[in-house]
Amino acid sequence: MFMNEKKICGIYTRVSTEDQAREGFSLPEQRERLEAMCKFKGYEIYDYYEDAGISAKTGNKRPEFERMLDDIRNKKINTIVTLKLDRLTRSVRDWESIITFLEENNAYLDCANDEINTTNANGKLVSRLLMSVSQNEIERTSERTKVGLAGAIKNGNIPSQTPLGYKRDNKKLVPDPLTKDIIVRMYQLYFEGNSYQTIANIFNKENVANKKWRDNTILQMIENPIYKGDFIHGKRTNHPTYYENVVEPIVSKEMWESCQVQKKKNSRNYMRSQTYLFLQKLKCPKCGRILGGRASYKKKADKWYHYYGCDKCKNNIKEPKIEESILHLLSDILEYDSVVNNFFLPMLKSKLINPKEELSKELKVQEMKKERVRKAYINEAFTLEEYKKETEILENNIKELEKKILENEQVEDLKFTKEDILIKRDIDFINKIKLPNLYNQIVITWKDLTREEKANIIMNYVEDITLKLDIEGDYIVDTVNFRSTFFKDFKSLYDDGYIDWKFVRLDVSGIGYVRFSNYLPQEKVEQHIMRLREYYDVHYYEGILDFETGMFDTKKRDEDEVVRIFPLEKFDTTKTKINMGMIGVSKDNETRVDNEEELFSTIPPNDIISNEYIVEKNDDYEL
Repeated sequence: MFMNEKKICGIYTRVSTEDQAREGFSLPEQRERLEAMCKFKGYEIYDYYEDAGISAKTGNKRPEFERMLDDIRNKKINTIVTLKLDRLTRSVRDWESIITFLEENNAYLDCANDEINTTNANGKLVSRLLMSVSQNEIERTSERTKVGLAGAIKNGNIPSQTPLGYKRDNKKLVPDPLTKDIIVRMYQLYFEGNSYQTIANIFNKENVANKKWRDNTILQMIENPIYKGDFIHGKRTNHPTYYENVVEPIVSKEMWESCQVQKKKNSRNYMRSQTYLFLQKLKCPKCGRILGGRASYKKKADKWYHYYGCDKCKNNIKEPKIEESILHLLSDILEYDSVVNNFFLPMLKSKLINPKEELSKELKVQEMKKERVRKAYINEAFTLEEYKKETEILENNIKELEKKILENEQVEDLKFTKEDILIKRDIDFINKIKLPNLYNQIVITWKDLTREEKANIIMNYVEDITLKLDIEGDYIVDTVNFRSTFFKDFKSLYDDGYIDWKFVRLDVSGIGYVRFSNYLPQEKVEQHIMRLREYYDVHYYEGILDFETGMFDTKKRDEDEVVRIFPLEKFDTTKTKINMGMIGVSKDNETRVDNEEELFSTIPPNDIISNEYIVEKNDDYEL
């Protein structure tokens, strides 16, 4: 009965971009072929349903396909005419749903290229087999596409919009010399505790990158792993793929991770009218909650008093108590910050961050773009307003690149080395011994900082501070944990022997501290001492340190203060003794320069050659 029923059909055509590229079946070609088939079989064509550029994958919305199904429900058509079965779907599961739908609505399917007859069991079996083959084909194609895409991503060809800070070089994502510093600065501002809105306000005020900045824009960029060199493909799917180290990073992984932790600490809930030195750095040793900052004002003393407490456990700790208990550590951090981060490392790193060759190449690119814009305006491709706008942007880019090239040339002329860091640290320590009055006048110490400056130092270097309860139940400082960004740079310099740290020393006077640095080759030790002797009468001692007794078998002169000790050989855990060196300097105020103030702003040259090399060895010195 059904077979003798008049066929009123809807012609369904669909093509996706990959289909047309692979098979060459355009919509007009499909339509022409299906019209010929309907004429041959005597079908009456009711309407045409065309879905262009849409795949038949599960979940894709096909408006014309849905309209055709509605017409079947409303008995306007009873037959679907299409080129191939895969025009309807490539999913076995979806095909079962279509078969059920056709049966429920007494409708039929006719394919021009496939012998499909859904009116009997054998026809349905054949359709299911064909559908399985079609689904297998699309799954294999998908697998090949994923493999090719993964290879492209691993080679730096990132399938996304080019983010600020990067540009395309032969389709690969590479740092853009013009804009990468914006990203570095953004992360640094956030790392220091500034909120998204604060950073957006700063960038808008300075008209950074000639764009409108919003807090949400800053948030998305801070969270984007591309800036640490990683990429997430399909992040909005149920199975995203994470690729590590696929592009050159603009910020370190440590900085990126620190900023993700910082998100919890930069909430607007933590904005205060008062500056708290240790805000978000302290946890309650009882319940683990972050301690809140509180302040009270004493009118008589005209002074604010700051402290931290746990709302749940009702315990408090005064801020000065924390500061005083780790004052030596905070002073050391300030010395490191002033010598390393604010002086040497920026100049050393800038040679890598701003290579002159790369900047010069980009300068030529911008100049060529400016010339093309000029020619386009002459040829009336641009209006005068458009020409002025584009030219202004390019001229600003050229000025910025010229500035970076000049800075790079100036840094190259300075020729500072890692050895200079250790020299500067020793000179500062010797100045504190020999010229204490002048030192206190010139050098900024922890007590000289404002509360805001102290808070910034702690924010940059301290990850958190662990508290514990003393026998009376009061909070006291247990340990100080440093931020990984600081620790990485410090450890690299320390492991190479170019920076010192303080260690506890026990002697007849009680507990003190001694500056200790790591192993350096003998020729570098000799060169270092010769450079110090340009400024001071320093003395060098050698001896053997016994790990079991803690005795260093050399005795410095009574009038000497220990400047620093260091191993003369690499550490061997199987040994109980090691050769050690010591630098000492007399406590008098004698120096070898005419202007003592120069000792605080200069360092001796690193090309001094001298045959003078005195080694002194006396009695035991207890460490």
